[in-house]
Amino acid sequence: MSKKEKSTNAIGLDAGKTKELADKLNGLLANYQIFYQNARGFHWNIKGQKFFELHVKFEEIYTDSLLKIDEIAERVRTLGATPMHSFSDYVKNSSIKEIKDVSDGLLAVEEVLKGFKVLLEKERVILDLSADADDEGTNSLMSDYISQQEKLVWMYSAYLAK
Repeated sequence: MSKKEKSTNAIGLDAGKTKELADKLNGLLANYQIFYQNARGFHWNIKGQKFFELHVKFEEIYTDSLLKIDEIAERVRTLGATPMHSFSDYVKNSSIKEIKDVSDGLLAVEEVLKGFKVLLEKERVILDLSADADDEGTNSLMSDYISQQEKLVWMYSAYLAK
């Protein structure tokens, strides 16, 4: 076996760089899991004048987050690592904190924006690392997430008149 074969993973990427990427992706996964659960709580508990529109929006957020959670976990596997899969690990490794008992729509939207900020910061770090590792699969995923979320940040900020 050549030195190059020893230092690359099954998809031909540098094993050391993909280990770091998988670790960062696991951190992102943990944050998405908490973000997802928070959005579910907002969806279930929202009250007030904007109930109907926010109820739908929070469902859109958690549905999209659930898809991203699966994509991230599968990307971790593709890179040759094991995705985090216990809620205790998610809570311990997430910068996004659990939000409980929020029924005020404006407060919930503010929390969504805080969550997007954390996700975007983490995705940009992964984007840089994946570019350095020539990992187009992860790079493309992060690029797509970032462009989608930047638009959502604009829209939710406009909703709050920020």
